[in-house]
Amino acid sequence: MRDLGVGFRYLLKGQRWVGRHGKSYGFGLLPGLITLVLYAAALVALALWGSDLVGWATPFADDWADPWAGLFRGFLTAVLFALALLLSVLTFTAATLLVGQPFYESLSERVDRDVSPDGTAPESDLPLWRELWISARDSLRVLVRAAVWAVLLFALGFVPVAGQTVVPVIGFFVTGFFLTEELTAVALQRRGVEVRERLALLRSRKTLVWGFGTPLAVAFLVPFVAVFLMPGAVAGATLMARDLMGEDTEDTADGDTAEQRQDGVGA
Repeated sequence: MRDLGVGFRYLLKGQRWVGRHGKSYGFGLLPGLITLVLYAAALVALALWGSDLVGWATPFADDWADPWAGLFRGFLTAVLFALALLLSVLTFTAATLLVGQPFYESLSERVDRDVSPDGTAPESDLPLWRELWISARDSLRVLVRAAVWAVLLFALGFVPVAGQTVVPVIGFFVTGFFLTEELTAVALQRRGVEVRERLALLRSRKTLVWGFGTPLAVAFLVPFVAVFLMPGAVAGATLMARDLMGEDTEDTADGDTAEQRQDGVGA
């Protein structure tokens, strides 16, 4: 259980890191804002025309007597919107990372250099288009897994008592796991770790992953909050990736960079 606290500390360290690097934090907000606007537009469209979509998909209910057709379609519309919200939470990180891939790569590399004892960071030899393709492909694979869990948990939510107590808690842990996978992928992909290896690596340290990802999943329920936490989440995930890979990490709580420490500058 100690790893739960360690994972949470990585989350806090990531937020403190971007707090000391204001310019990086400012640029890190842009991808999240763009993604938030796109998701908000999609959800507004679903709210406005979701009932029409449900009506088109259920022509068999046209001849039902009132009020059963309206109640049935209203229920399906609510279910559709709730499922869309759940998928938005699960996919927001993946979409934001895809939109902000070039920046987050740079941010993750800077964190690596900052905390590395020798001031270096693993670098990918792949061209940008290839990195984007791999990121999109891996995100789709993870999204499929997350969607299966989302549908399962949503269905279990209708179970009396457990569906309103136990299932939501499990949902936060599942969401936290997949959020952590997406965030650590930025650093692990540069190290040549494929998606199946990443998942196996994260499963071997579940409590560490939950300590990092579950609080983030709770915070990410509010997409606007997710925008502000995303740069720090990427930084914290990079620190955790170093832990998972068994790499040495120097504490930079005093704010000195690796280069400054090597030159004898700073505290």
